[in-house]
Amino acid sequence: MTEQQFIQNVESCQKAVRRFLIALCCGDPALADDLAQETFVKAFLSCDNFHDNSKFTTWIYRIAYNTFLNHKRSCKYTESLDTACDLAATERSDDKFEYQPLYDAMERLSPKERMAILLHYMQGYAVDEIAEITESSLEAVKQQLSRGRKHLKVLLTEE
Repeated sequence: MTEQQFIQNVESCQKAVRRFLIALCCGDPALADDLAQETFVKAFLSCDNFHDNSKFTTWIYRIAYNTFLNHKRSCKYTESLDTACDLAATERSDDKFEYQPLYDAMERLSPKERMAILLHYMQGYAVDEIAEITESSLEAVKQQLSRGRKHLKVLLTEE
């Protein structure tokens, strides 16, 4: 892939990748931007590994997902949830919290369930495409979607 082809591919999918990462990060746009930047740098550095027979979007989503997982593994939380709830939000206005119950529920899903739900319902990927992105079996993706829907239903009706 030439540098120009890479740029064109990134320009065509960067907004969707950022939306995907914002959802994975449960509404944190700063973290999503950092992960998106890291995703595109990783993709550029490994574009020799991209094979024209696979879709660029599938390849870039896999990199984004792995970047997100690596970030989550490296996080060490030092504050309790009660302490975090008392912190004042200085960057966002109240209308930014419109989807907060959904983000809170999504954050409580396992990373695999969250990934499957986001790719299927937000990005419109079919089960076989999600299996390719996540390097999972079709049956595993179906189970993740089923469990994720059940967990979301329970989490969103708790209140």
